[in-house]
Amino acid sequence: MDVKLKRVYEAPSAGDGFRILTDRLWPRGISKEKAQLGVWEKAIAPSPELRKWFGHDPEKYEEFRKRYMEELAGNEETDHFVSLVREHLAEGPVTLLFGAKDTEHNQAVVLKEFLAQR
Repeated sequence: MDVKLKRVYEAPSAGDGFRILTDRLWPRGISKEKAQLGVWEKAIAPSPELRKWFGHDPEKYEEFRKRYMEELAGNEETDHFVSLVREHLAEGPVTLLFGAKDTEHNQAVVLKEFLAQR
């Protein structure tokens, strides 16, 4: 499974393959042209309540991870998202994009783990 993670603020590259924005909110200062998205999957992002509670605090990450996995398990959009990723993986790499500065503690990291378990 060639699922990659990348900040949406980093320049797109040929190795990215199909690019999926995983944030619920559009990242500041990025145009749609610059983002070069395949799709914006905001319905798969953490709920506003969970996102605000987490606040990108690394000390809350493990609990955030657990709660987000629970949200994904109950999200009616999850099956569509998993199918979309699988479909594009058959053609090449898929890159999950995120806006957070912290590259180790964010929803895209959890999504990649979630996909690996599927």
